[in-house]
Amino acid sequence: MSNKNSKNILLSASITALLATSPTVFAAGNTVVTQWNEAALEAIRITHPGPPIVARALAITHTCMYDAWAAYDIKAKGTRYGNNLRRPSNESTNTNKEKALSFAAHECLSDLFPTEVSSFNALMTTLGYNPSDNSTDTTTPAGIGNVTAKAVLDFRHHDGSNQLGDLNPGAYSDYTGYSPVNTPTAINNPNHWQPLEINGNVQKFITPHWGNVIPFAMKSGNQFRKTLLKPADYFKDPERYQLQAKQVLEYSAKLTDEKKVIAEYWADGPASELPPGHWTLFAEYVSDRDHHTVDQDVKMFFAMTNAVFDASIASWDAKRFFDYVRPVTAIHFLYAGQQIESWQGTVDGADWKPYQAANVVTPPFAEYISGHSVFSAAAAETLKLFTGNDNFGGSVTIAKGSSRVEPGLVPTNDTVLYWATFSDAADEAGISRRFGGIHFIDGDLESRKLGRVIGQNAWNKTLSLFNEESHHGHSDDHSHSHDN
Repeated sequence: MSNKNSKNILLSASITALLATSPTVFAAGNTVVTQWNEAALEAIRITHPGPPIVARALAITHTCMYDAWAAYDIKAKGTRYGNNLRRPSNESTNTNKEKALSFAAHECLSDLFPTEVSSFNALMTTLGYNPSDNSTDTTTPAGIGNVTAKAVLDFRHHDGSNQLGDLNPGAYSDYTGYSPVNTPTAINNPNHWQPLEINGNVQKFITPHWGNVIPFAMKSGNQFRKTLLKPADYFKDPERYQLQAKQVLEYSAKLTDEKKVIAEYWADGPASELPPGHWTLFAEYVSDRDHHTVDQDVKMFFAMTNAVFDASIASWDAKRFFDYVRPVTAIHFLYAGQQIESWQGTVDGADWKPYQAANVVTPPFAEYISGHSVFSAAAAETLKLFTGNDNFGGSVTIAKGSSRVEPGLVPTNDTVLYWATFSDAADEAGISRRFGGIHFIDGDLESRKLGRVIGQNAWNKTLSLFNEESHHGHSDDHSHSHDN
């Protein structure tokens, strides 16, 4: 394998520290697209939105950039204006493309992360642009960027996400009246999600309305739900219910250093970007590895983030519909009063804990299906389709003693995680949640299958917008509807 392909992904603490001390510095990747992606990730790290909100924010950001860029491409069609804003071919310079997509990204991110506008302004200034230029003149790059971003934002402001709090007060708040069956102190039904009390705060299900959000390529959030295996019902199928809990306990009791590292590394991204953001770090690596042009980066990030956005809608639709129990609740229910083995040694079943940081324990939403698995499979499928093969060659070194669950103790030595293929990385992300005691086997494996289907489905729509039959294919002359 060449050095280029085996080069470590720079997901290191040093970059995070640099960004933390100098929030205006975005020095990732090799195009302006990756710089704006880093700006988005830093806003996510600071504001901590939930996973589906992260997926939507990244998809909108890269859609705004794509729509601005499309005005300067001879074939591509924008999602809102189609080819109505296309500029003459003599204007299709990198300078114009970079300026247009930067104005679009700035407009978009300022809307999505209003508390972080100063850092977006600083990046604009660093790039040589005036962040207060609000031109709507579509004969200019600034005008193209502002106008295309506004059109995408106007559409997405009313997509069912409740970003503006107009469906129920509070940005992204639930408007569907979800209420958990169980309480922090009572398991009223062992098939259903239980909010936990963590550090004095009772968990609240993040965005239970998300299945209603208008997708990118899917017809609806529940389009693929019927293809899912129904999760194990304690009353109807107690053996399957108990078996999946036993599998989680066996993982917990036999966690090696490497499995602990895998559980932690994938938990919420190297620096709290969450899985949707984590996969854009991998896309930055691909951009660097393959020496991408701006055109290639615009297309790759647009394709991948929209596939992951659809994955967020499908997975949260299932989470709300099945409202399924997490391993921590099922194990407490099944094993309270019994001595069981775990990563903590021998404990009472009522005291069993997943291998997670103390401030997490288990995520604040239902188990079935796995967000990590579906996000990762959709992203991996897209990167495979975009690059034309499954080769990844990414790796990361986890420093000795850097665990947040067992600080100073795990891992006992520097540990390298390496992924030959995108599929390997996605599969490791999926099983990491079983190592960590967050998901059952069906929640992982069903989600991996679904993610690949969602990735392919989104790719088909993406190609129609690129006006290509394949990534390196020929233009097709069919007309397509682009209402999303």
